[in-house]
Amino acid sequence: MKGFIRTAVAAAVVAGVVAQPHNHGHGHLHRHHARKHDQAGIEKREGTTVVVTEVVEGPTVVKYVLDGQVIDQSKAEDGIAEGQYLVVGSSRPSFSAPPPAVSTSIAPPERGGQFFEKPTSTSSVEESKPTTTATPSSSSAPPPPPPASSTAAVAPPKKPSGGTGLNAEFPSGKVPCSEVPTDYGAIRIPWSPTRGWTTLAKIRWTKGVAFDNIVTPIKGTCEPEMMCSYACPPGYQKTQWPEEQGATGQSVGGLWCNKDGFLELTRPEYKTLCEPGAGGVYVRNELDDNAAVCRTDYPGNENMIIPVDTYPGNTYPLTNPDSSKYYVWQGKPTTAQYYVNNAGVEVEEACTWKSQKFPDSAGNWSPTNIGVGKSVHGETFISIFPNLPTSHAILNFDIEITGDISGKCSLKSGVYSGHNGCTVGLKAGGTATIVFKKSGSS
Repeated sequence: MKGFIRTAVAAAVVAGVVAQPHNHGHGHLHRHHARKHDQAGIEKREGTTVVVTEVVEGPTVVKYVLDGQVIDQSKAEDGIAEGQYLVVGSSRPSFSAPPPAVSTSIAPPERGGQFFEKPTSTSSVEESKPTTTATPSSSSAPPPPPPASSTAAVAPPKKPSGGTGLNAEFPSGKVPCSEVPTDYGAIRIPWSPTRGWTTLAKIRWTKGVAFDNIVTPIKGTCEPEMMCSYACPPGYQKTQWPEEQGATGQSVGGLWCNKDGFLELTRPEYKTLCEPGAGGVYVRNELDDNAAVCRTDYPGNENMIIPVDTYPGNTYPLTNPDSSKYYVWQGKPTTAQYYVNNAGVEVEEACTWKSQKFPDSAGNWSPTNIGVGKSVHGETFISIFPNLPTSHAILNFDIEITGDISGKCSLKSGVYSGHNGCTVGLKAGGTATIVFKKSGSS
């Protein structure tokens, strides 16, 4: 019997919040929170106005509800830490780009409810063996990365499989649900307990009606009457999610497994499973070891399971969603959030919710977050900020954003160039590289 989790709601009541460039209030296992931001400075580059903000801690009130009953906060947080409860698929992504113009009085951002869930059973599933990733082939790939430095490259020992056929049209209703469709651009996550899928959601799907009952298997595979979400290669993002979403803010994405056991497109107007983002943003590893960057599965359960496992001397595209074309949550545009793990942490320990080897400093407890998104106004914003209040771990390397950007943004020896994180804008037509460096290097 497979493990399942039952959906409930954990609401957060937030007081005194003003505009924030990166709403670090995740809809994951940890509590929902908010911060107050004060405008600190403005810089203009070639017609683009970028609002740079200072982060100031603000008041937070948290309320946890399970099966309609309010439960004690300390009990809830202890249960979350021990894996007894899950909070998934509920909020707008935690990074929101700053507004495109100066404003001294901006309305508070609206928040989605969090979904507090309790595993009802668990069972073991056959573990997937890692396989070698095929090189994606696509005429619509993101722009090429900046020239590589002379740092010697180290071949990664393990990667997810798939990512081929990025331009191949998916034959809706013809591919069995039993396997991730890696011949059509999707990649299979070998450490996923859901057989390579990123999120599974068993639902009652009625066209035009919001989902009011979502059961999320924590183990198993894609089966009839499930929404099955998947990962795409670096620089790409999934194209599939149903128009219908959770009645109280849950996000749901992926392909539909019909009653006959075959996968169907949920956005039939998009014939391929993956598409490139807006481009222009890269990650470069100048360390002596790997450093995994993990994107949350959104729309989906927001587990940080989608990997970019960076290795010395290599540069990788970071998916930059175009908010004017991407997933909309309750009428609002969304962006992408990434979790940055310490150098030397294996990707399967990094791009997972709870690492067994590094329980306090990897996965959901990784030290640092990156936010990336192209706003509906056309500007790309990039943020780096600490993974507070979930984690107090300190990243074991430095980060600096370089390239055609509006200002300076870095993390050096555990100290951010902003008060508690920083945001820069990308100039039109330019590129930015998020560089991982040894601590103390120039």
